[in-house]
Amino acid sequence: MAGVISIDAESSVPPFEQVRTGLAQQMADRTLPVGTRLPTVRALAADLGIAVNTVARAYRELEAAGLVETRGRAGTFVSAAGNQRLALAQDAAAQYAETARALGISRAEALEIVSAALR
Repeated sequence: MAGVISIDAESSVPPFEQVRTGLAQQMADRTLPVGTRLPTVRALAADLGIAVNTVARAYRELEAAGLVETRGRAGTFVSAAGNQRLALAQDAAAQYAETARALGISRAEALEIVSAALR
């Protein structure tokens, strides 16, 4: 896991956010499929050379977003909710694309609208 996530000490992005986005990206691209057990907070912190609280915060934020679930002493696992969220987002994107086409909005304009909405 640590080989796939790297922490850039020079980055303006806080380490917990680097961990969170790294794991979230792996969940989105299915590198970490539903049901995968994540390393313990202590193990991942040691592998990455960062504080335990940094990894704990990343895990808490992933759990708040519904991407992981903690099962007590059994550990932290990739949640099926992440896939559901992705499916909902894909459905919304398909509906938006259909609406944009119906309105005669070009692909470039449609992407600009989405980009602005995500800011």
